[in-house]
Amino acid sequence: MLLTVALFANCSRNPEESYNTEETMTEESPSLEQQLNEQKEGFNAKADSAKKRAYEEGIQAVVNAQITINALQKGEKAQDFTLTNATGEQISLYQELKKGPVILMWYRGGWCPYCNLTLRAMQSMLPAFKAGGAQLFAITPESPDKSLSTAEKNELQYEILTDKDNALARNYGVVFKLTDDVKKYYEDGFGLSEYNGNDKGELPLAATYVIGTDSIVTFAFLDADYRNRAEPIEVLNALTNTK
Repeated sequence: MLLTVALFANCSRNPEESYNTEETMTEESPSLEQQLNEQKEGFNAKADSAKKRAYEEGIQAVVNAQITINALQKGEKAQDFTLTNATGEQISLYQELKKGPVILMWYRGGWCPYCNLTLRAMQSMLPAFKAGGAQLFAITPESPDKSLSTAEKNELQYEILTDKDNALARNYGVVFKLTDDVKKYYEDGFGLSEYNGNDKGELPLAATYVIGTDSIVTFAFLDADYRNRAEPIEVLNALTNTK
């Protein structure tokens, strides 16, 4: 599959800079995992030992809190919700499920290079998702004006929904509290509280769910490591067994 990839660099403020600064290119599309690994390798090559240690300890804290174990799981019923999109329109899960399956994908914010890679990879699979009768919604704690900027930057053609104060993430069990060290890096690096509209220092897992029209979860990607994401083709394959 040929894909035109626009690679963005925001190295001045981003705590995990997007290290791939090549020009826009047309090439055989690498997997999302390959792109994420390249980003991870670039960060590890450039970041100092204190930052790398703090981030690894942050991931371990999520493991220790058993967030992935206690979150909404495959086979369970997804709760209904109503969230607003970037332009203020209200979107309700159960209303959307009347149209077909729904893919819910959490992302941390437009400041996160791993999230931006994932958002673009899911955009590339959007025609196939639609062909399978599914809708894709990205969910984020960042404010609507920030999410609109994220959508425009990544040329997204699916809805981004604002989960204010991580309320839905809390109901679904996918929210966690940053360690003090990571919170400081994020606050000093780009101002997390400005993005989220609060200073709670909380973020969601990069969770992805496929939900059937009966509101049952048929696919759940849950990982304590925010650098790991659901591969779009795996999400598409999950739709084959989802009604």
